Amino acid sequence: MKIKSITLLATLLLACSSTQAQDLKMAQVDAIMHTYAGDLPGASLLILQDGRPLVSRGYGLSNLEQHVAATPMTDYRLASVTKQFIAAAILLLRQDGKLQLHESIRQWLPTLPAGDAGVTIENLLDHTGGLTDYEDLIPADFQGQVSDADVLRWLSADHGHYFAPGKGYRYSNTGYVLLGLIVERASHMTLPTFLKQRIFDPLGMSHTLLYEHQRGPQVPNRAYGYSEENGKWARTDQSPTSATRGDGGIYSCIADLAKWDAALYDNRLLSAASRQLAFSPHVKVTGEPYEASYGFGWRITGDTLWHSGESIGFRNVIVRWPKQHFTVILLSNRNDPEPYQTALAIARIYQP
Repeated sequence: MKIKSITLLATLLLACSSTQAQDLKMAQVDAIMHTYAGDLPGASLLILQDGRPLVSRGYGLSNLEQHVAATPMTDYRLASVTKQFIAAAILLLRQDGKLQLHESIRQWLPTLPAGDAGVTIENLLDHTGGLTDYEDLIPADFQGQVSDADVLRWLSADHGHYFAPGKGYRYSNTGYVLLGLIVERASHMTLPTFLKQRIFDPLGMSHTLLYEHQRGPQVPNRAYGYSEENGKWARTDQSPTSATRGDGGIYSCIADLAKWDAALYDNRLLSAASRQLAFSPHVKVTGEPYEASYGFGWRITGDTLWHSGESIGFRNVIVRWPKQHFTVILLSNRNDPEPYQTALAIARIYQP
């Protein structure tokens, strides 16, 4: 009886100690995240260990005008975090036998100039295509928002290249807009439908969608983007380049992204061969303030797979440590601060 009592006491003391340690870590996280707290544009933070959420919570507001609090179910525009989903869509079509990575992009987009014949799908995936940034092709008198069709039309009339295909690296939103169009042509589905049927629905990501202004369904629990101007927060939710899709059009929440993270460890979506392609370093990143290589929709630094996303009024990051089964995801509806270093600082609390 005495031994049982001692064992029970030891168990209680251990549980108490564990709770205190968790409370201390949470206090440290909250101290780092204080910038997002209060009546300000906010953020949602997810920390996963072995698929279990250690932290899943919102800070600040997703909608200043209506005073709506940010939560784990708040949907943010992912911006360039979208690219890993577009890369996955291409890899799914490769698994289906619908396309090959070595194929010329002109096979799918024949209006592109003959000089683009050497650019392959793989070149677009890892930013080695050398195509002109579509942002630099927008006419001075252009009104409204740029569409994917606009991008294709402008590229079809452009004969410039930054370098020969495969001979350099330059981060390219152009490439991922074109990849989205290739997904549509290879699958005979619209891009939102393909992503929903092949990725979001199978993974139970019911609050995630590729948003199409004035065409598709509305974003649930939508966060609106803000920028600080002269000491005040102004809504800056859309810009002329906010309507292109493959380079940054997905909205999602941290609750859904936990499901996405889980699927990247097994074969439920992508085969082992496809995951190997996505997560392997294909080219060294240059011209960016990061020490990294690039896979397909993922930057690779040390033992991390990660990607940031930035558009007007939104700044996001997902950082994964696959060997440790540890992930930090930070989504925010504001133009500042840049979240990558914040995510790394939070990770150090749990992985010193």
